Amino acid sequence: MTLTNMVGVRCCFKLLYAIVVLILLHMNNPCIGCSERESQALLALKQGLVAHHYNDPFLYWGNQNKDCCEWDRVHCSNQTGHVVKLDLRQRSLQGKISPKLIELQHLEYLDLSGNDFNGSQIPDFIGSLSNLRYLDLSRANFLGLIPYQLGNLRNLHYLDLSYQDYLLWLPNLYAKNLYWLPNLSRLKYLDLSVVNLSDVVGWLEAVNMLPKLTNLTLQICNLPPPVISSVSLLNSSKSLVHVDLSSNNLNSSIFQWLPGTHTNLDYLDLTGNKLSGRIPESIGQMSNLVYLLLSDTKLSGRIPESIGQMSNLVYLQLSYTKLSGRIPESIGQMSNLESIDLSMNSFEGVISETHFSKLSKLRILDLSSNSLVLNFSFDWVPPFQLDEIRLGSCKMGPYFPKWLRTQKSYDWLDISDAGISDTIPTWFWDLGSKLGYKDLSRNQIRGNLRSELAYNNLNVSWNQLEGPIPSILSDVSILDLSNNKFSGSASFLCTNKTEESSLTYLDLSRNHVSGELPDCWIHFQQLQFLDLSSNSLSGKIPTTMGHLISIETLNLNNNRFVGELPSQLKNCRNLTLIDVGENKLSGLIPEWLGKNLLNLAIIILRSNQFYRNIPPQLCHLTHLQILDLSMNNISGTIPKCLNTLTTLAQNGYSRPSIEHSNYFQLGESSVSTSSYDDEASLTWKGVRSKYKSILGLVKSIDLSCNKLSGEIPTEITYLVGLVSLNLSRNRLTGQIPLRIGNLQELDSLDLSRNQINGTIPISISWINRIGYLDLSENNLSGKIPIGTQLQTFSFAYGGNPLLCGEPLPRTCSEEEKGPGQSMLVNEDDKDGLITQGFYISMGLGFAVGFWGVCGTLLLNRSCRYTYFNFLTFLNDWLYVKTEIIRQRILNK
Repeated sequence: MTLTNMVGVRCCFKLLYAIVVLILLHMNNPCIGCSERESQALLALKQGLVAHHYNDPFLYWGNQNKDCCEWDRVHCSNQTGHVVKLDLRQRSLQGKISPKLIELQHLEYLDLSGNDFNGSQIPDFIGSLSNLRYLDLSRANFLGLIPYQLGNLRNLHYLDLSYQDYLLWLPNLYAKNLYWLPNLSRLKYLDLSVVNLSDVVGWLEAVNMLPKLTNLTLQICNLPPPVISSVSLLNSSKSLVHVDLSSNNLNSSIFQWLPGTHTNLDYLDLTGNKLSGRIPESIGQMSNLVYLLLSDTKLSGRIPESIGQMSNLVYLQLSYTKLSGRIPESIGQMSNLESIDLSMNSFEGVISETHFSKLSKLRILDLSSNSLVLNFSFDWVPPFQLDEIRLGSCKMGPYFPKWLRTQKSYDWLDISDAGISDTIPTWFWDLGSKLGYKDLSRNQIRGNLRSELAYNNLNVSWNQLEGPIPSILSDVSILDLSNNKFSGSASFLCTNKTEESSLTYLDLSRNHVSGELPDCWIHFQQLQFLDLSSNSLSGKIPTTMGHLISIETLNLNNNRFVGELPSQLKNCRNLTLIDVGENKLSGLIPEWLGKNLLNLAIIILRSNQFYRNIPPQLCHLTHLQILDLSMNNISGTIPKCLNTLTTLAQNGYSRPSIEHSNYFQLGESSVSTSSYDDEASLTWKGVRSKYKSILGLVKSIDLSCNKLSGEIPTEITYLVGLVSLNLSRNRLTGQIPLRIGNLQELDSLDLSRNQINGTIPISISWINRIGYLDLSENNLSGKIPIGTQLQTFSFAYGGNPLLCGEPLPRTCSEEEKGPGQSMLVNEDDKDGLITQGFYISMGLGFAVGFWGVCGTLLLNRSCRYTYFNFLTFLNDWLYVKTEIIRQRILNK
């Protein structure tokens, strides 16, 4: 027999032997499946958890006809039949984990992420599942201390405990130390995002002792700055590839650890930390880096030249920092770059074609909010095709940038405030996605809008565009055409309007649109913001505006609307601002403003023809901060219920602006979020001004130029948050409330041109912040109080012939000077308790009480002796106690 045949026969025998062994094994274990013990453990787990019926993984668990290895989300070993994998992620489970889980001793994979365990602690018995290689408990609402028993999982490769609770100010998952972590010597992936690690001093040392760790994610962990030593640098794990330490309290010492020792990193995110100083040149040593994110920090100085040597870099994000100087041209050599974000910095200088010479893969370019000048040749053809072009505030005019014509696929364009003073070319409207974002605002662009445009978000405000507005509302979500020269009628709003519009934001303010508003607002139920102010619109406000159920801001100011406010507007319950000032509206101020629209913060009905009284229902508006009813024909008295206006009755912190979130469609399946700030025009210190960035700080009541009568209600002095109060040009009588000085936040007070009498309350001198005061043209008398600023308002007291004292030339007689600062008496005291007799009785009571005690001691010897003996005893007792305490302290 040849050698070849002998080898073949031997191989056949070995194969036959293996088959026989398998058959024998199968005969000894004819039914491979999970054991009864494991089945009962799984059923106990099911019993402790509740699932929604539409997403129930336990529906067929416990079926007698099925082995547990065939149950949904359960996986067993093909060799042993033991349960090795349990995948219950995102199954809407609620409850607690049964301790019976430890019966699954062969379990290697456990994923309970995306469920709700009701804020319970992570069970420490999970640390007994010693064969676990994969453990994911993320987003499962576990709270409390991480059990140190997890350190027993020495076979673990993957550990994710992240994002247990997004409400970071509430109790969360936390760790006091990470001493148990180095026991997981096989760990490759670690994510503890949103776990509170603020008390963990040695977190860096613990991470360094994981020799196989490749992915480290510790987002929003409140991490303290690490203590960097030569030992920590020497013992650093060199296996790290992905590091995300964003949104913590790290300082620039982290650069000593990462760039110097981790040359294999391809992802580094230090966004939202307390990094300061310059970006170190050593960052360039991380030659394998693909993603570099250092945004939202205090880094300053220039971009180091070494960044230009990172040839593998794909994503560079340095936005919202304090970087300055010129952007290095070497960036143009980084041929793999796909995204550059250098926005919100202080970069300056010229950006030329050299900066992009080899960036053929570039898709996102964001240089916005810098002091840069883009200087490209007229016929420059970029090497890239961008998806997002964000160049707001970058100067590239005066001509319209022709290189944009080469970009065929972008869906985001921002060339606002770019210094362009040119006619918009017709080819521009054909560029980019028809489902994108375009911002050309704050230029001097001329021309017309082309019809049949369908952008999600179009902002061409603050330009010189003119002509009629085309019917472009078919698919648009946000449209800002304000501050242009558009003309024609508003009928474009309803052209071919037969279905629900996706419009959420519409601003046509400060144009030349005229005619009546079409009555088709039933189709705009997603609209949140509508500003048609400062046009030439006329006629009645359409009743179908009552269908704007999502509207939050409604501004129809400065038009020619007539008639009453339609009662259907009471259905717009989300309204926070309504401004119909400077029109020709008439009728009563509606009671439903205060009954139905309880979210109102700003009401402006200024300069119309409203008449009769102010409805007391307005006092229900607890969020009200601006009420402007000036220049109408309102009569009656000022409501006494003003003290119920909660926001005005508080002088606490307010946000500077009144901000709204706005959701809009971006593309066919993507939803994006924008925001806008409310704006209002108010008369302040006699001057009409617009307020936007600080509107939230403005708390004002303006009832001037009406026919109000009666006294100023004392309840108005409870509105301690008021910054401006204007009641001028009415028919008010009576005295200025004595407690007017309670309004400590007042910056402007105008009570002029009324029939107010009596003296000026001394309390008015307590208002230290007052910057404008006008009490002129009244019947005030007596001496002007002396105050820090009261004598500087020389115009404030004219037309009151009986007033005297500085700053008026008329000096006061002894009688007019009065008794000086008098005691403030509660004006609401109607029972006559605080009278002259009250003070006489109080004096007599004090005299009787004094002599009742002192007279007895003087005249009665036994009482006097008893009293002084008691004082002597009390003195001796206190002395002894003090000495005892002093001796105890000394003996310690």
